[in-house]
Amino acid sequence: MKPTLPKGHKKLIKAWAFYDWANSVYSLVIASAIFPIFYSYISTKAYEQGNVPDLLKSVTNENIIIITTAIAFLIVSIMSPILSGIADYSGKKKRFLQFFCYLGALSCCGLAWFSFDYLYVSLLLYLLALVGFWGSLVFYNSYLPDIAHPDQQDAASAKGFSYGYIGSVILLLLCLALIQGGFYPEEGILGLDAPRLSFVLTGLWWIGFAQYTYAYLPLGTKKDTSQVKNIFTNGFKELRKIWNQLDHLGQLKRFLGAFFIYSMAVQTVMLIATYFGTEEVLWPINEETGERDGTLGLIVSILLIQLIAIPGAWLASKLSRKHGNIKTLMVINILWVCICIYGYFVYTPIQFYVTAGFVGLVMGSIQSLSRSTYSKMIPENTIDTASFFSFYDVSEKIGIVIGMGIFALVNQYTGSMRESILFLVAFFTIGVVLLYRTGKIK
Repeated sequence: MKPTLPKGHKKLIKAWAFYDWANSVYSLVIASAIFPIFYSYISTKAYEQGNVPDLLKSVTNENIIIITTAIAFLIVSIMSPILSGIADYSGKKKRFLQFFCYLGALSCCGLAWFSFDYLYVSLLLYLLALVGFWGSLVFYNSYLPDIAHPDQQDAASAKGFSYGYIGSVILLLLCLALIQGGFYPEEGILGLDAPRLSFVLTGLWWIGFAQYTYAYLPLGTKKDTSQVKNIFTNGFKELRKIWNQLDHLGQLKRFLGAFFIYSMAVQTVMLIATYFGTEEVLWPINEETGERDGTLGLIVSILLIQLIAIPGAWLASKLSRKHGNIKTLMVINILWVCICIYGYFVYTPIQFYVTAGFVGLVMGSIQSLSRSTYSKMIPENTIDTASFFSFYDVSEKIGIVIGMGIFALVNQYTGSMRESILFLVAFFTIGVVLLYRTGKIK
C-alpha cells in the first residue's frame, strides 16, 4: 500500500498520467490501426463469400462497425451519469476505474477470436472493449482537478496524452514486428495469427501498466448520502444540477456548446480514419495476391499520427500559456477545417501520409487542451468533480453518436466516405464561431 500523496505532488501526477500509457494502446491498436485493417480484410472476404447475416447484408461492411461503435457510445453516455453518481457517493472512484479497465482489457483479448461465423458475439466483444475504454475515462478524467492544481493541469493533461502516445507506439511497433517481421511461426501462438495475438497483447498491456496508477491514486472522497433518495438515479440528478449551475456559469456553458460541436467531428475523424484509408486510398498492388494492400502503409500513417501528436500536445500547452486556451483552440479548429477539405481530395498514399502528419499535429493538442480548459473553468473548491466531468463526457459521447450516425447515413446513401467528410468541415467551422463567443478564461 503506497502512502497517500498530497494534491500537486509530482509522483501523484505522474501516476495519474501513466494510465494514459496503459490504456492508449486500445486507441491505437484496436480503434485506429490493426483491428480496423483486420476487420476490413475479414469483412470484405465475408461479403464476397456471402457469410453475412441476412439482417446485415444490405449494410456496408464499414457501416456495421460504425453503427456498433455509435451504439457503444450511446451506452456509455447513458451509463456514465449512473456510475459517476455511485462513485461519488460511495467514495470508491478508483474501483469503478478499475472495473472498466478490466472489462475493456479482457474484451480486447476476446477480440482475438473475432469472426463473421459468430458475428453478433464478436461485435459484442468489440462493443464491450469500447465501453470499457471510454467508461474508464469518465473516472480517469475526473481525477485531474483532484490530483493537480489549476496551474498544473495543462501540463498534467499534456503529460498524460504524451505518455499515451509513446506507450501505444511502442506496443504497435512490437505488433508490427510480429505481423511483418517474418519470424512469427506459421502455426501461430495458441492457435492465433499475429494480428489476433496483437489484441491479446493490448489487453495484457492495459491491465499490467494500469497497476502503477492504481498504486498511487486515492480511492475517492465519500460524499454525504443522507439527502440522497436513490443512488442509482442520483447521477442524472447531478447532471441536471450541473445543467442548472451552467446558467450561472455562462463561460463554461458556452465552452461546452463549442466542445460538443467540434468534438463530434474530432472523434469521428479518429474513429473512421483507418477505414477511410482502407477503402478510399489507392494503395500499391500486392504482386502475390494481385490486390491492393495498404496494411503497412496504414500502420505507418498511424505511427506518424502518434509520433507527431506528442509534440503537438506539448506545443498546444505552450501556445495556450502565451495566447490563452480559447484562442489556441480556435486556431486548432481552423487547421481541422483545412485538413478535412484536403482529405476530400486524398487518393494516393503520399497524400494520405501528408494528411496523417497534420492530423497528428492537431489531434493530441485539441484533446489535451479541451480537457484542461474545461477543468480550469470548473469553480474552485468544487467537491463533485466527477459530476462535472460526467457532464463533459456525456456531452462528448452524445456528440460522437450523432457524428457517427450522420457519417454512416451519408456513407450508406452515397456509397463513399468522401462526401461524409464535408459534414465534418461544417462542425469545425461552427466550433470556431462558438469558441470565439466563449471569450478569454478569467
